[in-house]
Amino acid sequence: MSLADSSRLTLRSSLPAIADRTTIPASRFDCIVVGGGVNGTGTFRDLSQRGLRTLLLEKDDFGAGTSGASSGMIHGGLRYMLSDPALVRETCLDSGRIHDVAHHLVFRIPFIVPVSGSGLKATVLLAGMESVLAAYDLYAPAKRGKRHVRLTPGQACRVEPGLNPDMVGAITFDEWGIDVFRLCIANVLSGEESGGKAMNHARVESIAYRERSEGKEPYYAVKVRFSDQGDRAETVMARTVVNAAGPWGPGVAALAGASYRLRPSRGVHLVFDRRITNYAIGSRAVDNRTVYLEPWQNVTLAGCTDDDFYGDPDDARATHDDARYLLEGIASVFPAVLRHRVIGTWVGVRPTLFDYGPVEEDLSRAHRIFSHREDGYPGLYSIAGGKLAAYRQMSEEAADRVCAHLGKNARCTTGERPLPGSEEDVDVRTLARQASVEPALISRMVYRHGCRARDIVAGMLSEPSRRAPVCRCEPVTDAEIRYVCRYEKARSLFDVMHRTRLGTGPCGAAGCAQRAASILAQELGWSPEEAVTEARRFVVARFATRRPVLTGDQARQEVLGMDLLRGP
Repeated sequence: MSLADSSRLTLRSSLPAIADRTTIPASRFDCIVVGGGVNGTGTFRDLSQRGLRTLLLEKDDFGAGTSGASSGMIHGGLRYMLSDPALVRETCLDSGRIHDVAHHLVFRIPFIVPVSGSGLKATVLLAGMESVLAAYDLYAPAKRGKRHVRLTPGQACRVEPGLNPDMVGAITFDEWGIDVFRLCIANVLSGEESGGKAMNHARVESIAYRERSEGKEPYYAVKVRFSDQGDRAETVMARTVVNAAGPWGPGVAALAGASYRLRPSRGVHLVFDRRITNYAIGSRAVDNRTVYLEPWQNVTLAGCTDDDFYGDPDDARATHDDARYLLEGIASVFPAVLRHRVIGTWVGVRPTLFDYGPVEEDLSRAHRIFSHREDGYPGLYSIAGGKLAAYRQMSEEAADRVCAHLGKNARCTTGERPLPGSEEDVDVRTLARQASVEPALISRMVYRHGCRARDIVAGMLSEPSRRAPVCRCEPVTDAEIRYVCRYEKARSLFDVMHRTRLGTGPCGAAGCAQRAASILAQELGWSPEEAVTEARRFVVARFATRRPVLTGDQARQEVLGMDLLRGP
């Protein structure tokens, strides 16, 4: 819906500013959700909408773990069509529901998969792929996608001129991309607007089960330490606990004395400085694993490795070998990739269900809700496994378990009620004209915030100096930074980056960190020294994501720059 006039550009009273974090507003809840990734925030939203008093606790920032390091696609999983068609059906159906409730965050990613070589073997492989895709097409309407198309080598090279022409043909099909950090934040906002309470930078230190005594019902006592509140701790109580901590989940369960097994795997993506293709391109790495090049928002991703990981998920790192492995695999079908600049890496750890024997790529992407009743902890549940595209379904199942335990009869509505920002459409040009800024800036803002971008524009109109872009790689304004501090719980430059993509472009945050930190200092009451320290910390951390992909003179120059920035 277009805006009629600027009188509509006022801050909504339903979005109170985030001010006091010194105490949790209640000490007793129906449920505490531990872990603020997509499963945790989805469960938090679901339980809050069902009327349960729910508290969400995240040790870092919402989406900052496995969720934010994903490929950013809500896809059905074509490669599981033969091994697990039920999983594909489930994820395609839920992909469609996510498209309905978060349409401002969803964008189309068409895929093209060339089949290299010539002769009978390649021709049979192409025919086999088309047969599988014919079955995959049955789910295309559910996920709002287009059906596959078979291309000749000439047609494929006209569609993507950088492709290696040594192919027997290619096939296209449809998937969808999404900004997972924004998806997590939208779930948090929705849950809080339904009566829940969510807290980031709140690490759970202990979970103690208190059995029934003196006529009182059993409960869990959860000790929380706040990393942004001067090492302060607080204990809260809940009738149930949902452990949605992903690869950290077994450690969270162990705090209560419960246990379950995962087989975590490390996944690495490379980030290019721009969109270098119109299609996502499927390929095979040297070990025959599936890899791909993916246009994603205003950058391009190459992914993804899949290696068993036995360490602390906080310590997962990308390596130079990871970068070479991915580039080699993509270059075999798209040689042009080697002409483009890689500016960073994403790395995360998947909480894959345990199975002894299969290679990592063949592990199931199914999910399971563990009940720890048999361990002596009724009302404690752990979410494990799964795919991003099925997060809403997993959250619904977890919420159903909690409601059954509490005797609460309430229906799930997360597949029907729009997430914040998707309540209505926004006319970008009209909003840009009212704000007196370029439509491209408003377009990116509307993608992130949907119709709530109007509230940011209201801030720009009240103080014209706040229209100025702070980050030019990703157009982020002074007003948007203040908005995410006041209404979206941003407490650091890393939090701002998760909500706006500030500092994720080619400059590696060097061009925006200090200015953004000064804005945070005004909003959060930091001293000038604290702002400088935060800016330095942010730039150094952004460099760490680029270091595995730097070579030659660029590597030497950037290492020297970081040494100078760190100081003596």
